Amino acid sequence: MIRSQKTSLLAPLLRGSALVLFATFLGCGTLVAKDGAYEPMRGQAGKDVVWIPTPPELVTRMLEMAQVTKDDFVVDLGSGDGRIVIAAAREFGARGLGLEYDEKMVGFASRNAATAGVSGRVEFRQADIFKTDFSQADVVTMYLLPDLNLRLRSTLMAMTPGTRIVSHQFSMANWKLDETSWVQGRPAYLWIVPANAGGAWEATYSRKAGAAASIAFTLEQQFQELKGTAQLGDIRTSLRTPSLRGRELQFGFTDADGVLRQVTATIDGGRMQGRIAGPDGSSAFTAERKGEAPPVGGSAPVTGDELSNAMRQLGE
Repeated sequence: MIRSQKTSLLAPLLRGSALVLFATFLGCGTLVAKDGAYEPMRGQAGKDVVWIPTPPELVTRMLEMAQVTKDDFVVDLGSGDGRIVIAAAREFGARGLGLEYDEKMVGFASRNAATAGVSGRVEFRQADIFKTDFSQADVVTMYLLPDLNLRLRSTLMAMTPGTRIVSHQFSMANWKLDETSWVQGRPAYLWIVPANAGGAWEATYSRKAGAAASIAFTLEQQFQELKGTAQLGDIRTSLRTPSLRGRELQFGFTDADGVLRQVTATIDGGRMQGRIAGPDGSSAFTAERKGEAPPVGGSAPVTGDELSNAMRQLGE
C-alpha cells in the first residue's frame, strides 16, 4: 500500500536508515540568522522527508556520473538548500532547476545561488514534484526515500531516452543500476532512461561481396534489459548479449552463412540505424519496427506490494 506522509517520515527514523542520525532534530523548528534571514536546520521535517543535505564530495560525484556538461539542463527533485543545482552550474556550466515544496527553502536556495554567482543559470521553484512537469531535464538528481523513488519511477521511465538519473542513497527496486559509486561510504546510483526497443523489427544490410540481406528480429524489454531472437529464412536464432544504453542498441547473431555479425544501432522511435560488422567488414544497418511498440516492461505505475517491500527493506 502507499505509505502516508507520516509513515514515510517515521519509517527510516525508527528503523535505522542513514537519516536516523539526525532524528533528534525533528520538531525543533528552524534557525534564524542574526540578520533575520531564514536558516534551515539539518533533520528538519519536510513534506515527505526530513532535510539531510548531500555531502559536497558526493554531489560532485553524482554530477560526474551523469556526465553533466554546459549543454545540460539539470533538475533536482527536493532541492533543499540548492547545492546540487548550484554545483551543476558552478562546476560544470550547466543550467539548473530545483523543485522544492518548502517555500522558505526555495528562498534560501536562491540566496545561496546569488552568493555562488550562478543566479543567471539556475532557478528554484516551490513545487510538488509529483504534480510538476520536469520532462525537459537532461539530468535528474534526487535524495528521497525508497517509496518516493518508486512513485516517481514511471514518470522517469517516460522521459526522453538517454536522460540520466542519479539518486543519493536509495535505488528503484528492480530497475537495474547502470552504475554505482561510493564516496565516504555513501552510495550514488545512476540510471539511463532506455528507448523502447521492444517489438518486431525488419532489417536490411549487406553481407559477403555486397549481397543484400534481410532479417526479422524480435526484442523483449524489461527496463533496459533485453532478450530476443532473429529469423533467418528457416533458421531461428537467439540474439547474443543484446544491450541498451539510452537509445544505443547492440547485439550479435550468427547469420545464415554461419558468420557472426555484430550490430550497433541508434533507435529513433520506430526506426533504427547503425552499422553491422563481421570478418568481411562492416556496412550500413537499418531496421523498422512492424506494428505498434509494446509498453516497456517496468514502465507501469508502482504497485502497492513494491512500495511495501521497499519500506520493509529500508528497515533491514
